[in-house]
Amino acid sequence: MTDDESVEYYTLLCDDPSHEVVLVGCGPRQKDVILALRKLTGLSLWHSRVLARQAPVIVLEGLGDCEAQSAVSVLRSAGAEAEWRAEPEERTAPSL
Repeated sequence: MTDDESVEYYTLLCDDPSHEVVLVGCGPRQKDVILALRKLTGLSLWHSRVLARQAPVIVLEGLGDCEAQSAVSVLRSAGAEAEWRAEPEERTAPSL
């Protein structure tokens, strides 16, 4: 490839980008949020508490659109401030 050539990347419309769930804050009901984290992640109670205290933190990665929205709604119903977003795509140069 010469300096004059450029590389273009395309995202196919049929590709469902993976999403991540971010715990932004616990809110006033920290105990309920810890229990929700335990339910979602399968972590122990102690690890869920540590994770909750590290907010803002990515809780889950590699989820589909519906799964991420569901996880966020579980956290929000427990009193947490949470959001889901598309994971950033890694752009790598093609091998020559």
